Amino acid sequence: MAQRLVCRECHRVLDVDEGGQCPVCGSNSLTEDWAGYVVIAHPESSEIASEMGVTEPGKYALKVR
Repeated sequence: MAQRLVCRECHRVLDVDEGGQCPVCGSNSLTEDWAGYVVIAHPESSEIASEMGVTEPGKYALKVR
């Protein structure tokens, strides 16, 4: 499995080959220390996306340290 990084700002799960910047929020604050995983396909109708403040479809970590 490829190494995954998570943005500390928006919790987006990124593949290492996506570079050192989050494509969603533009943050450079990435970490390997995270837990839980959720895939949000339709953020406009998702209660989880609403709770997390997610507006873009994608893979997100539930807990980021």
